[in-house]
Amino acid sequence: MLYQLYETQRSLMEPFTDLAQAAAKAYGNPLSIAGKNPFAQRISAGYDLMHRLGKDYEKPEFGLRTIDVDGVNVAIHERVEISKPFCELLRFKRFTDDTVTLGKIKNQPAVLIVAPLSGHYATLLRDTVKTMLKDHKVYITDWKNARLVPLSEGEFHLDDYVNYVQEFIRHVQGKYGNCHVMSVCQPTVPVLAAVSLMASRGETTPLSMTMMGGPIDARKSPTAVNNLAMNKSHSWFENNVIYRVPSSFAGAGRRVYPGFLQHTGFVAMNPSNHAKSHYDYFKDLIKGDDASTEAHRKFYDEYNAVLDMDADYYLETIKVVFQEFQLVNGTWDVKSVNGKMERVRPEDIKTTALMSVEGELDDISGSGQTQAVHDICSGVPKAMQKHFEAKGAGHYGIFSGRRWRELVYPEVKAFIKACNKVAAENGAAPSSVAPQPAVAKKVKAVNVAPQQAEPAHLKPVEVEVAAMASPAAETAQMEALQETPVAAIEPAAATLPEAVAPEKQSKTAAARKNSARTATKTVATKRISGKK
Repeated sequence: MLYQLYETQRSLMEPFTDLAQAAAKAYGNPLSIAGKNPFAQRISAGYDLMHRLGKDYEKPEFGLRTIDVDGVNVAIHERVEISKPFCELLRFKRFTDDTVTLGKIKNQPAVLIVAPLSGHYATLLRDTVKTMLKDHKVYITDWKNARLVPLSEGEFHLDDYVNYVQEFIRHVQGKYGNCHVMSVCQPTVPVLAAVSLMASRGETTPLSMTMMGGPIDARKSPTAVNNLAMNKSHSWFENNVIYRVPSSFAGAGRRVYPGFLQHTGFVAMNPSNHAKSHYDYFKDLIKGDDASTEAHRKFYDEYNAVLDMDADYYLETIKVVFQEFQLVNGTWDVKSVNGKMERVRPEDIKTTALMSVEGELDDISGSGQTQAVHDICSGVPKAMQKHFEAKGAGHYGIFSGRRWRELVYPEVKAFIKACNKVAAENGAAPSSVAPQPAVAKKVKAVNVAPQQAEPAHLKPVEVEVAAMASPAAETAQMEALQETPVAAIEPAAATLPEAVAPEKQSKTAAARKNSARTATKTVATKRISGKK
């Protein structure tokens, strides 16, 4: 009933907000009769603010048309790779006719960014995607508004979220041999579950996972968000925040946690800050400060655009993550696509490097909540793990804005490049080259044996990841990685002189290939045994 009342009120207000917008333009035009009023600028600012406070905010677009790659403009084409009932997998494909730039971007790592399904659209990560596109092939999960999904598409549970992530990982792996996964906020939990299940089954897992500001262990440094979820009962949430979608939408009748209630909760966390922001916007309009007013519009166009979440998914997330802590307690069972219940065992992850990122001033995911991932992923060697705290950064600062670009991104970039380089050097499929049958088979053999105490290709990662312990070392590491291209699938064959006859090329390639493999095995054996 509340949802229907809200929609009725919004429909009644819509003509007035449109009228306010028209009045703002009329008084803001100095050539119009209204614009000649001595108080025209103030009246226009008041109407503009009224329009923005009352308007309906639709889903924004990413709007990424081009990016700059080392001074070259590269075109971006956004396309849907996989369409599921509740989510689309988007790819931002890059195009350029500059041969040098094309060679660079072809060998860059593939990264799957899993966007949060917690009220806002995936476009909240626009700055994340834009920055990552300079050095990576980028995919992102674009979650759909549940009120637009017909009931005929069925229900959506937290288990379905986990299964979606696994399908998307396999899709990207199928294109490049393997990939890296980055999860921001809420999806850190289902992403860890997805990779854990893949590892338990013996599937090829991503080369790395980057966990950013997520509630892996919500018991640590609980915030206002955590306290609300932990102090209210499951039945309270079901009775007070779950409503059915009105008949005016495609998903009529679906039980959801409405976006307008979520937005109310967002604003209620810092009401004075939002009030001050709107008042500053009003003053900037009067002063004619176009830069500040445009920045305000862009932020609130994104912040005020919210989506409905399916009730089953939302309630299960509250229960699993914030009330029973099933992930860290080792009691979480996920229903797979074939209907089988599988226990989530993060300790089964052996060959995926792990990085956690937290903001020093994060008021949504408290200090230590994300870092807890290192404790439960006990199967990942310590040398393949890294934690980074962004000084002075809040929750949004770790994936958007200046601190993301200047503090967090260089760390993430170096970590991904190090993992990708090591995979290429040791024969595993890097995340930038289309897999060959032999390579795919080799990678599968490595990952199928999780019982192996320390696979040969893990040791070099210790050197690469441990080298990032200090800023100076990281800078040297990044420079070295930039100077060294990603190794080809058959590096020996790539070094043959052009003058060698075809039959000699074949024999020479085979000899060098066997020699390279022997050398690699010898080095790996020495590293594992501790000999120099």
